Amino acid sequence: MGQRGRIPEQGGASVTSSPQQPQEQPSTYFVQDRSNEAELTRLHIQDQMLTKAMGGVLPEQPDPSRFSRILDVGCGTGDWLIEAAQTYPHLSLLIGVDASRNLLAYARDQAEAQGVSERVEFQVMDALRRLDFPRHYFDLVNHRAAGSWLRTWDWPKLLSEYQRVCKPGGVIRLTESDLMAYSSSEALTRLFELLVEAFHQAGHFFTAKSDGVVSELARLLQQHGVQQVQTRAYKMEFRMATESGQHFAEDMRLAFRTSLPFIRKWRGPSEDYEELYQRMLNDLRQPNLVITWPMLTAWGTNVGA
Repeated sequence: MGQRGRIPEQGGASVTSSPQQPQEQPSTYFVQDRSNEAELTRLHIQDQMLTKAMGGVLPEQPDPSRFSRILDVGCGTGDWLIEAAQTYPHLSLLIGVDASRNLLAYARDQAEAQGVSERVEFQVMDALRRLDFPRHYFDLVNHRAAGSWLRTWDWPKLLSEYQRVCKPGGVIRLTESDLMAYSSSEALTRLFELLVEAFHQAGHFFTAKSDGVVSELARLLQQHGVQQVQTRAYKMEFRMATESGQHFAEDMRLAFRTSLPFIRKWRGPSEDYEELYQRMLNDLRQPNLVITWPMLTAWGTNVGA
């Protein structure tokens, strides 16, 4: 990152970056600059916002006490895993993996600050190659918003790895969002349309629609032999006059900056992008604006072999 800097976290944790840190390797994540501090901040905000809006870390699981070891793939800033450790003290081991050293350094500092580092650990790992864990090791394998780094052709191998490291009778759990958040803001809608086009062109979406991953989750699990597949849909609502609405606005302010190189690469330049961006920012300042954002969790039982 050139200069030594600290990135503050709302609860007081911070991560220190230095010129001695290994450089981030290119990845399939839609923001290529994985040391981008704006994207780190955005992921932290979005992780906490989504967990709260969904009603917790495992709101659809009737008996979380059955889980002892949890793996979170593409864990990013580690917020989901850390909150899981805080919510369920019985969990003995929670491991998060991500290809980004920068994000994991931040996640480790977060876990230390929240007092859960004895049970929570983070490992640099490229899940698209191999999950370096023993067979049938975890009770729950989780990922959230993996459509941001998974291409359509990556799913079979990844789900095979999930099945390998998940215990027979364990749970494989996937959560993805519609890429369109719905509102009366024409500028925000248009920016999302550009992003959907780029995601589809880059191979991340099965269809050219905003639910191009969400609509396929149950089918993907069933197709790869996961049993008793269930889904729970969420229609999250954010009102700009509230704290959660302000978090959403900040997420969008950062997202449509960090995603601009991706949009330009896969969709091509948009001459009115800056105008749309400024109009979106103005719309998100309107206290009466209401946003709805669909998400879906799909999960099922691993059969094992």
